[in-house]
Amino acid sequence: MAEGGTPITSIRNLGPAVEAACSRAGIKDAETLRSMGADAAYEAMVRAGTKPHFIGYYVMHMGLQGRPWNDCQGKEKDQLREMFDALCARARPAVARLEGLDAILNEIGVITPPRR
Repeated sequence: MAEGGTPITSIRNLGPAVEAACSRAGIKDAETLRSMGADAAYEAMVRAGTKPHFIGYYVMHMGLQGRPWNDCQGKEKDQLREMFDALCARARPAVARLEGLDAILNEIGVITPPRR
């Protein structure tokens, strides 16, 4: 956390693991995270080495809106999934295309796809 800044853990749904991942991405406090927004912050985290995980992404969105993590449903969740997929494509363009079980495991955040 930056000196004088509010801890990232003060944001609903976000705990110490997210705070550490944000720190690795240069996001030192809640004020910086809020000013960046969930999309830019999560992309910075992925570029800094955080393994992309859809649930973590939408949990951040919900937290920045002051909503419970499980409040994301239906059409909103579908739209966030599209945004997450686009974000991952920008942040990790060299990831090999996966098929079958590997694609499913990657989608739920269980495996890291091999780089080309």
